[in-house]
This record gives sequence, C-alpha cells and structure tokens, in this order.
Amino acid sequence: MRVEEREPGGECRVGSCYRVEWRSRIPYSIEFDFTVEEVEEPGLMAGRAEGDLNGQGRWRLFEDGGVTAVLYEWNVATSKAWMNAFAPLARPVFDWNHDLVMRWGGEGLARELGAPLLAST
Repeated sequence: MRVEEREPGGECRVGSCYRVEWRSRIPYSIEFDFTVEEVEEPGLMAGRAEGDLNGQGRWRLFEDGGVTAVLYEWNVATSKAWMNAFAPLARPVFDWNHDLVMRWGGEGLARELGAPLLAST
C-alpha cells in the first residue's frame, strides 16, 4: 500500500486529500484519492474516495478497558470496466484478495502502533 498526501487540509485535517494505491497478490492495483470530509476527535473520521474506487468511507473508534476497536464502513464501487465485467465470475477471487489486503492493512497498522493483532471474527 502506498499513501501520498496531496493536500494538507485545515483544522483536524478536514479537506486533506491523499492518493492511495493498493496492490495485492493478484497483478492489478487500485488507486484513488481520499478526501477527509468529517472528523470528530477522537472517534470518527469520514470522507470520499474518487478514482478506481468511488464512494464513502467512515472510521469509528471505540475504547473499552484499554482496548480500541475500529469499525470501518466502506461503501464504494469500482470504476474499472474490466473488474466490473469479470466480477460475477471472479467474485471468489476478488473476495479472497480483498480479505488478504485488509489483513495486511490490519497487520501494518498494528505494527505501526506497536499493538498486538487480535484475531477477527
């Protein structure tokens, strides 16, 4: 995964924009700009994606007993014609690939924070 800041934004980084690129074991990448539209510290960030993915994303953080959980809602659609055309047949491969990329992201975030990675259900 690669993230590049394109715009710094204002207070609480609202208006900031990031170019995001995801790669996986399947030989294609997904690239999009993510613009932060809403921040409520410390528990919410939301924004929109435009590019190979288009739609909205929202992160909500909850803390209980010293453990923080992150709920990530990602309501996007792909804009790559070939991907949309093959989706009905390739759904199992795309699902596997998505789960792999999300696991890598969780592991990377845990490493960055120096936190143990808890098993998901």
